[in-house]
Amino acid sequence: MIVRKLSPSRLRKLLTPFSLTTYTYRGPVSNSLQSPTIDPSSTFSVSQNPTKTLPFFFLAKPFSSETLKKQSFSNLPLSRDGNYEEATEQAFPICPGCGIQMQDFDPKQPGFFVQPSTKGPNYKKFKRMTPVSDESEITDSLKRGLANEIMDVEGIEILETEDQVFGKMSCNVGYRGRPDEKDGSQKPVVCSRCHSLRYYAKVKDPGVENLLPDFDFDHTVGRRLMSIGGARTVVLLVVDAADFDGSFPRKVASSVSKTIDENARSWKEGKSGNIPRVLLVVTKIDLLPSSISPTRLEYWVRTRAREGGAGKITSVHLVSAMRDWGVKTLVDDVVKFAGQRGNVWAVGVQNAGKSTLINAIGKCLGMTATHLTEAPVPGTTLGIVRMEGVLPGKAKLLDTPGLLHPHQISTRLTMEEQKLIRIEKELKPRTYRIKAGHSVHIGGLLRLDVEESSVDSVYVTVWASPLLPLHMGKTENACTMLEEHFGRQLQPPIGEGRVEELGKWVKREFRVSGDMWDSSSVDIAAAGLGWFAIGLKGEAQLGVWTYDGVDVIVRNALLPQRSRDFEVAGFTVSEIVSKADRARSKKHRNEKKRKGSNSTEASSSASSSVSPADADSDPTYSASSSNSSSCSMPS
Repeated sequence: MIVRKLSPSRLRKLLTPFSLTTYTYRGPVSNSLQSPTIDPSSTFSVSQNPTKTLPFFFLAKPFSSETLKKQSFSNLPLSRDGNYEEATEQAFPICPGCGIQMQDFDPKQPGFFVQPSTKGPNYKKFKRMTPVSDESEITDSLKRGLANEIMDVEGIEILETEDQVFGKMSCNVGYRGRPDEKDGSQKPVVCSRCHSLRYYAKVKDPGVENLLPDFDFDHTVGRRLMSIGGARTVVLLVVDAADFDGSFPRKVASSVSKTIDENARSWKEGKSGNIPRVLLVVTKIDLLPSSISPTRLEYWVRTRAREGGAGKITSVHLVSAMRDWGVKTLVDDVVKFAGQRGNVWAVGVQNAGKSTLINAIGKCLGMTATHLTEAPVPGTTLGIVRMEGVLPGKAKLLDTPGLLHPHQISTRLTMEEQKLIRIEKELKPRTYRIKAGHSVHIGGLLRLDVEESSVDSVYVTVWASPLLPLHMGKTENACTMLEEHFGRQLQPPIGEGRVEELGKWVKREFRVSGDMWDSSSVDIAAAGLGWFAIGLKGEAQLGVWTYDGVDVIVRNALLPQRSRDFEVAGFTVSEIVSKADRARSKKHRNEKKRKGSNSTEASSSASSSVSPADADSDPTYSASSSNSSSCSMPS
């Protein structure tokens, strides 16, 4: 009917956006019809109808550029190489925040982003302003409609236009809440994951990250660091000061040190040899007590790094990117060693602070905006991010995805549990004075037993997140603590079922000694959590319990000081403990109430079934009644 009513010219306009697909009917055909809008050589067969014959047009939409783009993206293998190679940028853009390939057609795939709409210069006009005065206090002049009247409030004028309001200090009288505009630098477009991390500190869709392949450091970064030719290489080994041994990249340090020896030998023989410069950067030093000596800390860091496999260190830098401590000295060394064409690689474990450090370096060198995504979430960076124009000349600054250390206990915890062990403020010591036969718990993650000691008292100082509840008690009650309090008063883990999910509870034994009781001599550190500092004048046999696979080491004390006030036995004062105690008390009250109601019903039914005469004549009944009343007395 539609074909009959439309003229050929109108039908041509209707079919212009579509392409025609030919379909041939193999059965008997009563007649054929040529389309007036198509070449006569192409005929369409029509199916036979007893009453009327109509043509069938199979319309198909042509492939759009978005469809072709989606197909080409799906054909590419998911990669985490980032934008190290310049050719990568020509195919699909790279997220400047995390280094993943970006696409705008499938939110269930990695790298999805939404192109922001174009906004005018005044789109924020009066957007975030709220009147200071309450609606019930509207002046009479406003009620009369004199909204443009200039009023004098305590000698300060409320002006009419927005420019006048925010051009003077009088804005505090009329409206509140508008922040100062920034320097006008355009914000980079990032993927939806980076947007969620920047503004909400969480991953928008964790399931999308499971589609990404594991980051192969040796193939992606390692072969470039160990190249014998090419641009000069500078390696920033980034280590967390609050978890030095747990976050120290031992494998990378050993590989780079081996490369330095091999390339130095080739250079001495007159061959090409790219000798990497290694700068050990200890970040987050603002989390350590301010009373620590920088000279002693640097000596301690060099000793631990040498034992960890970093034998060829050019320089050591103690840095706080959040407070700009030590950043200027680090930038001077980076510029000096990188030269005009060098590559500077930031390498470290997840959540060690690499992206925050690079942003601080860019800020120190005059960058107006920070591009790399910073978030307290492990694995924020997904691919290599190349930053040009930050260092002088053609030198490049490259951020890399964090290395995964399975021996860190933090890798086994959920996001809520990680918040409890995360150290965000300056560490404060919590010290116990205990004897042999006593134990100290750090949440439900670590336990220290003092099994034997040559002295009466051992001073145990806990250095960990202040959110973690502690407990000190007798070792003979440790099994009861595991069964009744893990996942409740002692968190993390959060919940009873999480205890079994973390793994097997295993023990390790250490023999320690010290020569003074007023300061700590030895540390027993658990990767990703914290450490016990032991102070004693003698020897002691210690047992350390944690989950199987978690790295526990003995080292010289990082922080020898201890707390002036000692902790008491039992649980520490904590919101977690208080909440668990309230839940436990409520549960006990409900159980006691339920038992009381059951006993009342049982006694009433028994009294109704036995007559007083039978009770007096039956000795068994009288004996059971007397026993039951005597047991109920103590309760």
